[in-house]
Amino acid sequence: MLTGWNTAPNTIKDRFKSVLLSCFTVNFYYIMKILIVAATRFEVRPLADKFAYVQKEDDSLAHYQFRNDKVDILITGMGMTPTAFYLGKQLPGSNYDVVFNAGICGSFSDSLPVGRVVNVTEESFCELGAENNDQFISLFDLGLMDPDDPPFRAGKLLNNSTPKGSILRRLDRIRGITANTIHAHPETIRKIREQFNPDVESMEGAAFFYACLTSGVPFHQIRCISNFVEERDKSKWDIPLALANLNKTLFDILKEQIVK
Repeated sequence: MLTGWNTAPNTIKDRFKSVLLSCFTVNFYYIMKILIVAATRFEVRPLADKFAYVQKEDDSLAHYQFRNDKVDILITGMGMTPTAFYLGKQLPGSNYDVVFNAGICGSFSDSLPVGRVVNVTEESFCELGAENNDQFISLFDLGLMDPDDPPFRAGKLLNNSTPKGSILRRLDRIRGITANTIHAHPETIRKIREQFNPDVESMEGAAFFYACLTSGVPFHQIRCISNFVEERDKSKWDIPLALANLNKTLFDILKEQIVK
């Protein structure tokens, strides 16, 4: 016991305690680790320009810093196969706090116009199966796969995680399909609508879902509508608008993800 401690004024005691506590106090800041996945570099270039560049790992992966947090950007190339391959390399052992798939997509619905940013929370492989005359039969309906074998639920890939942040929560939560071929023939589009009732289509989404669900990492697929799924007429597409809205929304979402 310090001499005279019991008779010392409370103000002196409080000051002493404060100084003593400061000697043993260390400020800990949790550093988040975020992965952004895109099929092409131009889809996320405006977003990458807002980060501090750290280094390039290889042609597909680059490291950045945003505030005090780590952001990796993985460019997979277009389609399911390269998406699955590069995520299969990158996710194991990387311990990401959250993974975002960023890109553009086509809309099946007039209620989802060009320029709308959406959160895809359900995905299907719309071509994984067989044809019987003019009918498509999925692998689940063929009995070759159990529709509830993980990560599937009733033949679907679902993201049931609670969105973090007001911007992410405000986005439309919609249903997507993933195809190797962008649909543009009226009869094919009709059949797709009847069988899957999708809101949007992309060429990578289901592969992204499968990889993240299998790896157990939190994830979100954020896309912006660039066109309607209809007979091909690129004069009706607006890719610059879709990219501008996608990158702005993603940046706003990331600012809300940061934990301090």
